[in-house]
Amino acid sequence: MSYTALQVDPTVLAEGVNLMWVLVVSFLIFFMHAGFAMLEAGQVRSKNVANQLTKNLLTWSVGVTVFFLIGSGISSLVGGSGFSPAFGAGAANDYVGWLFGAVFAMTAATIVSGAVAGRAKLRAYITYTFLLAAVIYPVVTGITWAGAYISFGGEAFHDFAGGMIVHGMGGIAGLTAAYVLGPRMGRYNEDGSANVIPGHSLTFAVLGTLILAFGWYGFNVGTAATVFVVEDGSLALGAFATVGRVAMTTTIAMACGAMGAGLVAWLKTGKVDTLYVANGLLAGLVGITAIPDTTTWWGAIIVGGLAGGQLPVVFSFIENRMKIDDVCAVFPVHGSAGVLGTLLFPFVATSGTVGSVINAFIAQLIGVAAIAGWTIVATGVVWYALKAAGQARVTPEHEQEGLDVSEHGVETYPEFGGGESVVADGGKVSPSMRTDGGSQDD
Repeated sequence: MSYTALQVDPTVLAEGVNLMWVLVVSFLIFFMHAGFAMLEAGQVRSKNVANQLTKNLLTWSVGVTVFFLIGSGISSLVGGSGFSPAFGAGAANDYVGWLFGAVFAMTAATIVSGAVAGRAKLRAYITYTFLLAAVIYPVVTGITWAGAYISFGGEAFHDFAGGMIVHGMGGIAGLTAAYVLGPRMGRYNEDGSANVIPGHSLTFAVLGTLILAFGWYGFNVGTAATVFVVEDGSLALGAFATVGRVAMTTTIAMACGAMGAGLVAWLKTGKVDTLYVANGLLAGLVGITAIPDTTTWWGAIIVGGLAGGQLPVVFSFIENRMKIDDVCAVFPVHGSAGVLGTLLFPFVATSGTVGSVINAFIAQLIGVAAIAGWTIVATGVVWYALKAAGQARVTPEHEQEGLDVSEHGVETYPEFGGGESVVADGGKVSPSMRTDGGSQDD
């Protein structure tokens, strides 16, 4: 038996494998929207679940279309390449790169919905999503990934997968929007003390957390998106050579984030709060996202542990000192954790990664300040304009009734909507009882 050598053009093979890699990880990142939907739905009251799910669906639908038509072009324009929107792609495969950028953009957009839950008008949120996808987020990517304008003393700003560019930006935007909107009714007493308004399903929140963690491997590992390159006519590993480190640091930081948040919550209250553990896991992931390609194994432990540990502290500060009602803790999870990980870059990097630790830290600090400043100003302008027009927040009556009914005309759990309902165990639910523990008179 004889064999005929298979003639394969290495350039074609490299391109095919690289395109498939980018598509698969893009699909993984898209699936994170299911995680955000479950996480946020679990942390809101039962009367606002459909509203939160609708926001998640429309964030993707509106945002990805706007990013295709406008946002991608704004990013390239700010980055110095001229206005080159995705619909002007010269070849069909160019759309793969657009999709990879779009799933990152939509992650930043959907973070905001958790901060303004329970009181923002749907039209206000969609208006902000439109502007975030068209201008606010693209400017951030334009000055960083597209333009690489930020550096100091020969050290460039480093954000591998969006720890600050995506998550930090989204968390800061959410906090700003929540501040402008004001807290939910009943969140604070007249003396300024805070009331806890528990979400309706811890199960959904934890499920969403684990779905997000699964998708995060696409987010971080997928950013090393060049599997093969062609050198001297032969295939060689491209950026894929960093994937092992990225996978390891992502996993370790995730685990240490959960432990860090649980430990601090236990030290503060004597209890290991389940929701803090879940959000701490996510904070650990956010903390490492800017630097998974350069961080040592011990650095991943430090970054993840600190990102998770700061969560209960920062959330308490925002809740009790700043009096901002950040419903799904988007700033402690995405904002402050993203800032922390980005700033720690030169201190936990592998040997030879940075030339000057001080210069690298200053470059990171400039990048954080630029992204935060732009996000706060742009987000504040949009939400203050909506507020001045009377379009930012639902009426007190609609907020009490629940946004599911007032904004969508549906009840997520109709058997608990009113009257006396029979439950699965044969008992009765009184008219004053709701699934989230509140009463119809709240």
